Amino acid sequence: MSHLTHLECSLCGRTFDADRLQRLCPDCARPLLARYDLASVRALGREAALTDEPTMWRYRALLPVRKPENVVSLGEGLTPLTPARRLGEALGMSHLYIKDESLNPTGSFKARGLSAAISRASELGVQEVVIPSAGNAAGAMAAYAARAGMKAHVYMPRDVPAPFLLECRALGAEVVLVDGLITDCGREARRAAERGGWFDVSTLKEPYRLEGKKTMGYELAEQFEWDLPDVIIYPTGGGTGLIGMWKAFQELGELGWIGERRPRMVAVQPTGCAPIVRAFHAGAEFAEPWRDAHTVAAGLRVPAAVGDFLILRALRESGGTAVAVSDEALLEGQRRMARLEGIFACPEGGATVAALEVLLDQGWIRPDERVVLFNTGTGLKYPL
Repeated sequence: MSHLTHLECSLCGRTFDADRLQRLCPDCARPLLARYDLASVRALGREAALTDEPTMWRYRALLPVRKPENVVSLGEGLTPLTPARRLGEALGMSHLYIKDESLNPTGSFKARGLSAAISRASELGVQEVVIPSAGNAAGAMAAYAARAGMKAHVYMPRDVPAPFLLECRALGAEVVLVDGLITDCGREARRAAERGGWFDVSTLKEPYRLEGKKTMGYELAEQFEWDLPDVIIYPTGGGTGLIGMWKAFQELGELGWIGERRPRMVAVQPTGCAPIVRAFHAGAEFAEPWRDAHTVAAGLRVPAAVGDFLILRALRESGGTAVAVSDEALLEGQRRMARLEGIFACPEGGATVAALEVLLDQGWIRPDERVVLFNTGTGLKYPL
C-alpha cells in the first residue's frame, strides 16, 4: 500500500524509523519529513500507482499508512478546481481558478492533514490525542479521532468563533479554552500531553499532517492534466499546506509524472500578523515571532510557525513572494468571491483575492497567467 521508507529531519538531514512514533528532530527541534521509495513507485507507473478511490487516499502509495484497514477516512480530498470566470473577468484575467477546500469533511482543508495524522497515529497504537488550534484543525481532529475511537483533547483561544467550539464539543472532544493566542494554546497542550501521555498532533510537530496536505498538490497536477499552474496563492498561518504542495511537486517531478516547470508560490498573511511576509522581504531564513497578533481570519493568527524556514524556502525556490493584506481587504475579497463565484469562502480564502489584486497592480502577475486561489474553508463558521 505505502512506499514509506523513513523520516528525515527537514533541517539537519538526520534519519529516523518511520514505524515508531516520532515528533520533532531531537537534535534541532525541527519538523520530520516522510520519505518514500519513489523509484519503486515510478517503476509501477502512474496508472498502477493510483487507486480508484474517490478520496485523497487515491494516492495511497505516496501516503504513510501501511495497511488499508488502518485508514481513517470521512471522504476527504478530490475537491473541485473551479474556473473563476466572473471574478477573473472583473480582474481582467483569462485563466483564474479557485481550489475549494470548503467541500472537505468538517468544512476545511484541515480534514486532509488530520485524516493522515490520525490514521498513522492509530496504526502506531495511539489512543489519546491533543491539539492546539484556532478552529478548523480542532474540528477536523475531533472528527477523525471520533471515527478512530480515540479520545480527543482540544486547546483553543478563548475568543475562538463559537461554531468551532460547538463543533468540537459535539464531536466528543474535551475542550480547554485558553486566554491568549494559538502559541499559548500550544504551550498548554504540550504540558497536558506530557502529564497525560497523549500524542500531540500540532502543526508540523508530527510528520503526517503534512502528508495529507500535500495531496492538494497531487490533485492540482492531476486536475491540470499533469501540468501545473503559473501561480498558487495560499493563505498562510502555520503554512503546512504550502509546504506540503511544494513537497508534492518535488515528489511528482522525481516520479516523472510532471515536467520541470513549477508554479510561483505566494504566501498571503494579514497585516496584523505577517511574520512570514516580514521575514521573506528581509531576506531572513527564519521568521521572528509577531507581537500583538490580531486579525479576523482566525486561521492566520499564527505569530510563530515551526515550519517558517520551510515556507520561506518554498517561496524562494519557486520564485514566489509573500504579501500582507488588511482585514478590510480580505473581507472584501471574501465578499467578491461569494457574489461573483457563489463560493462562500472563509476570511482566509478571501485574503487570496486581496493578494491577487495587489500582485496584478504591481505587475508581478500577468493577466494571462494561470493562477489558482486556495479557499481553505467555509465561511459558515465565521459569524462576523
